[in-house]
Amino acid sequence: MVVLNRIYTRTGDAGDTALGNGARVPKHSARVNAYGTVDELNATIGLARLCAAGELDEGLARIQNDLFDLGADLCTPDIENDATAKYPRLRMVAAQVSRLEAEIDALNARLSPLRSFVLPGGTALAAHLHLCRTVCRRAERLVVELAGLETVNGETVRYLNRLSDWMFVAGRIANDDGAADVLWVPGANR
Repeated sequence: MVVLNRIYTRTGDAGDTALGNGARVPKHSARVNAYGTVDELNATIGLARLCAAGELDEGLARIQNDLFDLGADLCTPDIENDATAKYPRLRMVAAQVSRLEAEIDALNARLSPLRSFVLPGGTALAAHLHLCRTVCRRAERLVVELAGLETVNGETVRYLNRLSDWMFVAGRIANDDGAADVLWVPGANR
């Protein structure tokens, strides 16, 4: 259980921050960039939820919770020492990725196949979901970059990779099950 009785601590005033294992790192470190961008993604999802209802809102709520799990995973290095940690560490698991895949399949079954790329837009919700998709892709790139420098849980990368697909399909659902998709017309303005 997290207890936050004081919001400011002043411990980061010198430009560093504490990770989940207590180690202090610069706020511009690859790890902080990765989980900070996951936090940004979560905030963009919060904006998208202002326009969402029903199954998409429920899915987005589950995803927001998962993203806190993912952030907790990323901010706690030393994966190889999880078994000997004083407290159990929260790690992303394959079941979270599988759930996203099942949701993508269920949503995508309602859609007609695409004949062109989809331009971000259409309904307000679709536009928000496309923004979420692009922030998700950035978070994924940063986690992959971090994985090139330090050990990370591979499920974090898999989750973000599937999540951007979820956002794309959900954007099409938000566009009247794809009927209101705005499609790319190659060379239209030459």
